[in-house]
Amino acid sequence: MKQQTLKTKAHIKGIGIHSGSTIKLFLHPAPPDTGISFLKNGVKINASIRYAESRQGNTSLKKNGEKVQTVEHLLAALYGMGMDNCICEIEGDEMPALDGSAIGFVNIIKDAGIIQLDRERKTKNIRTPVACRDGEREIFALPYRNLRVSFHIDYESPYPPPQYRSFTITPEVFEKEIAPARTFCFYSWIEEIRKKGLGKGGSLDNVLVIGDNGLINQTPLRFPDEFVRHKILDLVGDLSLLECYINANIFAYKSGHTANMNFIRRLKTQLEVAVFDIREVERIMPHRYPFLLVDRIIELTEERVVGIKNVTINEPFFQGHFPGHPIMPGVLIVESMAQTGGFLLLKKVDNPEDKVVYFLKIDKVKFRRPVVPGDTLRNELKLIKYKEGLCVMEGKAYVDDVVVCEGEFTAKVVETG
Repeated sequence: MKQQTLKTKAHIKGIGIHSGSTIKLFLHPAPPDTGISFLKNGVKINASIRYAESRQGNTSLKKNGEKVQTVEHLLAALYGMGMDNCICEIEGDEMPALDGSAIGFVNIIKDAGIIQLDRERKTKNIRTPVACRDGEREIFALPYRNLRVSFHIDYESPYPPPQYRSFTITPEVFEKEIAPARTFCFYSWIEEIRKKGLGKGGSLDNVLVIGDNGLINQTPLRFPDEFVRHKILDLVGDLSLLECYINANIFAYKSGHTANMNFIRRLKTQLEVAVFDIREVERIMPHRYPFLLVDRIIELTEERVVGIKNVTINEPFFQGHFPGHPIMPGVLIVESMAQTGGFLLLKKVDNPEDKVVYFLKIDKVKFRRPVVPGDTLRNELKLIKYKEGLCVMEGKAYVDDVVVCEGEFTAKVVETG
């Protein structure tokens, strides 16, 4: 399936549930492979588990001193509606609460329109079960053909009773069955929330409040099991922090944002485990130490490859580049990127052990920042053109989420005999 973004810019404003302030949110279309990110005071924060934290029963993102709170409902809407790329510009500290659900965000996404981009979506399959338990809270995932989420809540109180629901997540199901479900809290929680200076924008218009004798709100529930549906909504939003779509059958019991974060970190670790470790890389690549500059391949498709190079102080080039101030030579960053792209090409041909990749041209190279011992270089290359062993690739090298080098490579596969 192709990646998607908004057709036009969208905007919405509303009250923040904790700050009580008016928040303005602008959703911008974005190019392929941009992902979902937030823009606040000029700081870009990727919607990534690397920047996530769970506080006060919500999911927040923090980077370089800037923080965006209560992002889970917007992220659920973007993820649930199949949005791969979007820049979320915010004026304020948190997302607008709207009516406490995600349906308002779904509506502005639909009003702006959704378009497909000329790039394949990043979808990953879990290979083995992943589980995370914290006391009674439990969440686990099994291999599956698509994304299915099941949730069981039990607050051990007369109301709401224990509830269970399970959905295969598609845009149609998300919009109709999950997005309208509103957030909720027990009346007994409110005093503690207010003591912390939070909940200033909370009201019966954006929160379902549960008292000793049932629901305090005068408006009826949208679903008999609206509470568990909202927990599924929250989990879908947190899953977006994987920065890719996944195929998995996920079961959650009494889970909340903190448990979700722990589970997603564990799931992310499995998804980033090498698809090809160093031994398999050596079976394909003709290079050897000290000039093999790819340690493992963590993603490989017909048009894309992601390779990892762990940069250690033991690298021989650090002895002379530079003594007392070690920096990885830029040409070797480019070489590491080229080798990663070469792996993709050699996997496309028969008998790769009898072939090598010659690079005919390296163009548009830019170095963004130094690479030093302790960095992990992540090379991402995309195949732009391929015909009869001749190809053009675009590549970027990252340390964390920062681009350190980029360029365009033209290469050809040739026989060694």
